[in-house]
Amino acid sequence: MKKILLGLAVCQAMAGIAVAQDIKIGAAFPLSGANAEYGEIFASGTNLAVEHVNTDKMLKGKLVLVYEDSQGLPTAGVVAVNKLINVEKTPYVLSAFTGVSKAIAPLGTRNQVVMVNGGGVGPDLATLSPYFWNVIPLANFEVKAMAPYLVKEKGLKRIAMIYVDDPLGDAALQEMKTELKANGGELVGAFSIPVAAQQFSGVAARVRDTKPDAVYIATYGNQQVQLVKQLRDNGVSQPLASYSAFSTPSMLKLPEAEGAIFTSQQINVNNPDPRTKRMVADYRAKFGKDPNMYAINYYNAVLTFADLAAALQKEGKPLTGANLLEMRKKTPSFDFVGAKVSFADDGTVKAPIQINEITGGASKVIK
Repeated sequence: MKKILLGLAVCQAMAGIAVAQDIKIGAAFPLSGANAEYGEIFASGTNLAVEHVNTDKMLKGKLVLVYEDSQGLPTAGVVAVNKLINVEKTPYVLSAFTGVSKAIAPLGTRNQVVMVNGGGVGPDLATLSPYFWNVIPLANFEVKAMAPYLVKEKGLKRIAMIYVDDPLGDAALQEMKTELKANGGELVGAFSIPVAAQQFSGVAARVRDTKPDAVYIATYGNQQVQLVKQLRDNGVSQPLASYSAFSTPSMLKLPEAEGAIFTSQQINVNNPDPRTKRMVADYRAKFGKDPNMYAINYYNAVLTFADLAAALQKEGKPLTGANLLEMRKKTPSFDFVGAKVSFADDGTVKAPIQINEITGGASKVIK
């Protein structure tokens, strides 16, 4: 009987060790609702990164990604991240969307858990917390590229803007006001729309009344698709411009979006470095297309964790948020897909911005 009990104890201990070897990180992504398309894109990059980390045995233990559904909404995001921190005990959580990120950042600070954003672009995301990092250029960089292009290169000086009533929209509006004025342009109308709105004929009429040279859109998800369709259906024929949220498949394939221009971080999928070549080749094999910037951002976010965690394990230090932050500050640069980058003190990375045009169901770089 003692031998049986001893055997059971040994088995239980070994099982405990096996579980302990799993290294968990979290992701609060929109997995349902109007923004689920983004969640699918984000997950395509994160899952591929986890696969590569485990194939290469970068860590002493298996990397496991735990998903929770933020729905792209602040309240749901807080619930999701609370579970990732308090139940799953993850020291590193991937985030998205400006409103969600601002809502969850205090949780990361309070619990010393690193939060990494690869999708939200509100400029104030740079100032939330030492534990909040951004692997995507923020909206101020995108607007700084778009405003002079519209005004000085295209001669489109009178801009009307439609923006979602949330932290992203508010920040984009302030940046656009500043940049248009600095470049000799004019904001002839600014129209706020509620986050859940889906009917825009009234907004279209107000935009028409301003007689703009172009219309800048700062919203996301299914809302932006419906907005573009209804602007065109209601007689708004002026050129449309936006930021990186226009890169989703549903927008690229929308006939009414043909000719729209949008900014994004510069992506060189043909970069010859090994990490880029592998990520792009394996992504093409899995999905039959090139990865967009969101997939690349979240791939980079996972690899950043793996690089930091491997360095901590080498030093014999536990994988805590505080230690990850300390190691990031000590690391001069990181090999991202397409570039070698450094984090600024505020946890942001800067990257060149490109301007794209939607044409034939895809996007092409025009500047």
